Amino acid sequence: MAGGTVIDDTSTVEDLSSNKHITSFVVKDLYLFMGRELEALDEIPAGNVLGIGGLEEHVLKSATLSSTVACPAFTDMNFEASPIVKVALEPQHPGDMSKLVKGMKLLNQADPCVEIMVQETGEHVIVTAGEVHLKRCVDDLRERYGKLELSVSEPIVPFRETIIPPPTVDMVNESIHDQNMMTVKLDESGEVTEILGNGLVEMKTANRMCTIRIRALPLPEGISALLEAHGELIKTLDRCTLTEKGDLQGAGKLSGETVKVLQEFKRTLTQAFQEAGKEWENAVNEIWCFGPRRQGPNVLLNRVSEYHRPSVWSCLNRDAPTVDEHAQLWDHDNSVVSGFQLATLQGPLCEEPMMGVCFAVEQWDNDLKTESKNVTLAAGSDNLDAGGSVNLYSDQKNK
Repeated sequence: MAGGTVIDDTSTVEDLSSNKHITSFVVKDLYLFMGRELEALDEIPAGNVLGIGGLEEHVLKSATLSSTVACPAFTDMNFEASPIVKVALEPQHPGDMSKLVKGMKLLNQADPCVEIMVQETGEHVIVTAGEVHLKRCVDDLRERYGKLELSVSEPIVPFRETIIPPPTVDMVNESIHDQNMMTVKLDESGEVTEILGNGLVEMKTANRMCTIRIRALPLPEGISALLEAHGELIKTLDRCTLTEKGDLQGAGKLSGETVKVLQEFKRTLTQAFQEAGKEWENAVNEIWCFGPRRQGPNVLLNRVSEYHRPSVWSCLNRDAPTVDEHAQLWDHDNSVVSGFQLATLQGPLCEEPMMGVCFAVEQWDNDLKTESKNVTLAAGSDNLDAGGSVNLYSDQKNK
C-alpha cells in the first residue's frame, strides 16, 4: 500500500498514469563494478559501486530504490549541457528496425543527457549534447544496445529565427536616424501618400477587397522564456475555445485544478508584460493565439479597434464578448490564424521556427460595398450556375 493505493507487482513504468510514480520489483541480479568488468554476487556490502539487473522495465532516466515507500525520492541530477545536436538514424538493413527501436529505448534509459524522438516524417532521431557525445551514443547503439549497422545523417544544429530592436548607433558610434527605418506608402504614380511606422506592413489581397496592417515586434526575453516553459499549459488552453455564440468547444470540461493553474499562468504573464513597458500593458487580453503549433513562444495580438473577438482566455471567463456585430471578419478569423502558424513555423531566413516574435494586427478592413456589388452582379449574370458563390478573398466563382 502507498497512500491508500495498492502497488501492482506486475506494473512497469509504461503502465503508470500521470498521478502514479511507484512500481515494485524483486532484486534478482547484483553486479560489483570491477574496473571494466562486472562480477556477479549474491550480496554486496555498503560502500561499493554496484549494478542491479532487471530494472529496464521500471526506470526511465533515474529513480530512487528503497525497500519501503516511506523513503523520500532523491532529487534528479541537473546537467548544464542541453542537447543541441540532432541526427536521424536508420538501419542499413530494413529488417533491423525492431533492433533500432529497442536499442534507442535502452540508450534513452542509460544516458540522462540524450533525447529520443520520432519525427512527423517517421524518422528516428536522437539529440545529443555535442559531437563527442553523439559519437559515443552511436557507438553504444552499434556495439551494445542495438548491435546493428546504422546509417547516420549529418549532424543538424537546430536554429531559431527572431527579431531584435533596431540599433540606435552604428559600428562607429554614429547615431542612426529614424527616417532610415521608416516605410513609405506609394500610390500608383509613385507619390508618397503615407509614412508607416517602424515595423509596420500594409498588405492587400489580390482583388483589393481586404487591407491588413501588421506590426512585427520583438517580445521581451522573459516573456519568450515564460511561454516556452509553459508549452503544455498553452496547449491545454488552446484546446478549450469559445465560439462566436459563446459555446465551448474542444476540451471544454476543465477541472477546477486546471482552471486555477491557467489563471495563475495568466497572472504571471500579465505581470511580465506590465514589467516590460507601457506598450505591453494590455497585451495579455489582446492575445489572438500562440505559435507555432498553437503553443510556441510567439504571439499574435488583436489590436483592431472594431474587431472584438473572444480572447484565448475566454474559457476562463464565460462572459467574454461575442463577435456577432463583425461576423464578416469572424468568417476569415481562421485564415489569419493559419497564416500566423505557417509564418512562425518556417521563418523567412532559413525556414526554421521563430522565437520571441510578436505580430500585432492593427488594421483589418473589408470593402463590404464592393463585395455586395460583386455578389449582386454575379447573381444577375446568366453565366452563374445554380449554387455558384463568390469568394471575398479570391473573387473567383466556385461551382
